[in-house]
Amino acid sequence: MKMKAAVMYAPNDIRYEDIEKPICPEGGFLLRIKAVGLCGSDIRNLTTDSRKGDYPHVYGHEQVGVIEDIHSAVTEFKKGDRVYVHPGDPCMRCEFCLSGHTENCLSPGNYLARQGGFADYIAIPKSQVNARSVYMIPDGIDFELATLGEPLSSVYACQENIDVTIGDTVVILGAGPIGCFHAQLAKQRGAFTVIMTDINDKRLELAREYGVDHIINSNTENPVETVRKLTHNLGADKAISANPTTEAQNQCIYMLKKGGIGVFFGGVAKGKIAEIDTNYVHYNNLWLYGHYGASVTQCKKAFDLAMSSRFPTRKFLTHIMPLSEINEAIQLTQKGEAIKVVLVP
Repeated sequence: MKMKAAVMYAPNDIRYEDIEKPICPEGGFLLRIKAVGLCGSDIRNLTTDSRKGDYPHVYGHEQVGVIEDIHSAVTEFKKGDRVYVHPGDPCMRCEFCLSGHTENCLSPGNYLARQGGFADYIAIPKSQVNARSVYMIPDGIDFELATLGEPLSSVYACQENIDVTIGDTVVILGAGPIGCFHAQLAKQRGAFTVIMTDINDKRLELAREYGVDHIINSNTENPVETVRKLTHNLGADKAISANPTTEAQNQCIYMLKKGGIGVFFGGVAKGKIAEIDTNYVHYNNLWLYGHYGASVTQCKKAFDLAMSSRFPTRKFLTHIMPLSEINEAIQLTQKGEAIKVVLVP
């Protein structure tokens, strides 16, 4: 049986076409996709040779939907359930998983190797069910809104880990969807001042809607000098590099006050090296933190927050588009005209 999917054949060559519909896996279930978010990492993968020529492939990992078929071994869920499926599937047995740091699992499943959610259906394997990666969507919550639980999870984990708190000045380098999530969450955690840098004026203006107090276009002014001026030459408590450049990673170091915390949140191109003045880090007592992912516990907390009235999730959802228009959705995001696009099969 066939289904529709957005299939990648090469960088920037994504075709909406028929492919084979997956079958219900042993110990898992078949999910009919109702909505799937377009992530920045999806865009990076779809526009570069992310699979080293190993195509065709279907990406997409911010999926929600309805269970269409389910294996008899799965008892926690049933056919017809509305669920959000986090892409991660840690082993739950290694040293890191047992200590609560499932984000550092030694043998996680590779969701990027499996067929993703840019399709009518996706097979959810036993490993994801066993890893507590499946959450029920509360009654009254739209499918489109529920997709935002995944992108919030890593942001939530990062700010919990570095303890963004009352009175902080936080700089976020990058005004994309993740940067805007960071801004909103930092304000809700008590940050007094949130400063956002980017090179796109459209993105920066949109970012004002998410708790940003000051915006800086790094193409037209020196972001480090401007942050220093805004903080009476002290620097920020925390600076989060939420874009794929080593330039931003270097900038965030010099934006910090003595004893401040710099976060390398956005991944950069493989092999790209940031040159860091380690003497500056040393003599200013700086803490540098590389952040990736979220623990199972943090994923659940982030999803619950995103689904609650305590977090303004809906205002991040700027565009809902048919999956068949995925190429247009990518362009909208790249141009800075969209904060978050959700695609509907």
